[in-house]
Amino acid sequence: MNRKREERKKKKSMVERKIFIPALLIVFAMSIPFTLYEAESTELLNRIFDWIVSSFSWGYIWYTIILTGAGLWFSFSKYGDIVLGDPAEKPRFNMFEYASILISMGLGSTIMRTAMTEWAEVSANPPFGIEPGSAESLLWGNAYSMFMWSIQVFAIFVIAAPAMGYVLHVRKRPFMRVSETLRVLFGDRFTDGLGGKMLDIIFLVTILAGAAVTLGLGTPIVTYNIASLFNIDITFGLTLTVTLIWVIFFTMSAYLGIERGIKRLSTLNMYLAAAFGVFILLIGPGKFILNYFTDTVGFLLSNYLDLSFYTNSMKIGGTTRIESNTVFWFAYSATWAMLHSIFAAKVSRGRTIREMILTYFLAPTALSWVATGILGGLGVNRFLTGQVDALKIVQDDAMRLIPEILSTLPLSGLVIVIFIIVAGIFMITTLDSTTYTIASYTGTNNMSKGEPSKNLRLIVAVVVTAFALILMRVGGLAPLEVLSGILGLPIIVIQLLTIFAAKRMMDEDRAWIRNVRPKDWKDRRSKINM
Repeated sequence: MNRKREERKKKKSMVERKIFIPALLIVFAMSIPFTLYEAESTELLNRIFDWIVSSFSWGYIWYTIILTGAGLWFSFSKYGDIVLGDPAEKPRFNMFEYASILISMGLGSTIMRTAMTEWAEVSANPPFGIEPGSAESLLWGNAYSMFMWSIQVFAIFVIAAPAMGYVLHVRKRPFMRVSETLRVLFGDRFTDGLGGKMLDIIFLVTILAGAAVTLGLGTPIVTYNIASLFNIDITFGLTLTVTLIWVIFFTMSAYLGIERGIKRLSTLNMYLAAAFGVFILLIGPGKFILNYFTDTVGFLLSNYLDLSFYTNSMKIGGTTRIESNTVFWFAYSATWAMLHSIFAAKVSRGRTIREMILTYFLAPTALSWVATGILGGLGVNRFLTGQVDALKIVQDDAMRLIPEILSTLPLSGLVIVIFIIVAGIFMITTLDSTTYTIASYTGTNNMSKGEPSKNLRLIVAVVVTAFALILMRVGGLAPLEVLSGILGLPIIVIQLLTIFAAKRMMDEDRAWIRNVRPKDWKDRRSKINM
């Protein structure tokens, strides 16, 4: 009898129900009006979001600048040397594995879409009164595509990670939760009471909604190319098939865990993405792409501050693509911010705060710029040579532009297949990391010592998939996407609080003295490896 009771107790303790169940109920409750009144809900939420954009464009711009500054300050101050874990400990992953994991989590398949379509979106509606379709508008288009995946966005993703990582790996607290991170600011009574639970529920609602949106909106990247490859229509049956295949793979990867699943898939995808880029350079207009990439990088660096602070307050040329999309992009990124930070904290055991932040700043930025240079350069070349009327297509249906461009290449069928595989793996690595993190967040296992329950990872995968499929089938995905952007607002406040929490914890522990690598650390590691 006692043994049965213990087993029941163990089963019940797999998930923190006071967080998980309310978050699920809230997400499903929000979705009911979306499915019943999709057009009306989308219109209302768009009006709310447009008001936020018009009223707080300046706020989102300064928000990203502040986070970037905070990230650089953490990295190059005395706090940068603090090790997340035992100072004598070897990092959990080597640098290539570590960067690959962060890249796959940070970029996802969205980089494949923005690299091929965003340049045309901007060129059709360029800033500063520039003529649409002109050479200058094309440079602004690809430069902006790169800017979307630059340091500001990755600062949004990683800035809460120092606090999360410190709580988990140095103070050895068992739970990877926002409330736990802010304990140092608000005290035990708030953290263990209703206030802490509310914070955790808000976080989980944003992530569950965002995961469903990502799965739903990521699917067309593959379905459009499959439809083009086999000359078939895009149906819900095709969408369902693609989604279920993704689900099988990302569930398996999350179930296997970081070492056996997520790490291996992430590093494999880096090799595949690199091979795909070289393949396009060889069979496509490689010389033009390399020259245009060089021009774009130079153009972006020359205009980086202009893009970083651009609000178009004087309405030069009217409302353009850049100012409206930038605020949406930052707001939507804020929705994912804590998820990225929690995952980055989990995989950063043995890394210094400087290594964690700068790797997240630089590695995804570098890959995204290269991907945008190659895929965007290919698209621009096809537009200039008249093979693809990209500006017209992108205004009708941006996703259709991707197979239209890929179809102009020699061996186009093979190219599309490889594109589908790389985009698919990017999506899998994003969602397996998401599933793993949600399970870590809501589980009751001690995260400073182990992994989240495998069964809980399966449950989370099923919940996210079912939610996404229902919304795709009956409607409601579009308004949920807009709502996800709005839900980023409370996350911004939480992020700023985690900056102060990280500093206070490290100051209390004098961690810049007690938790740094010894000067002869490299020599010790070399002797051990020998």
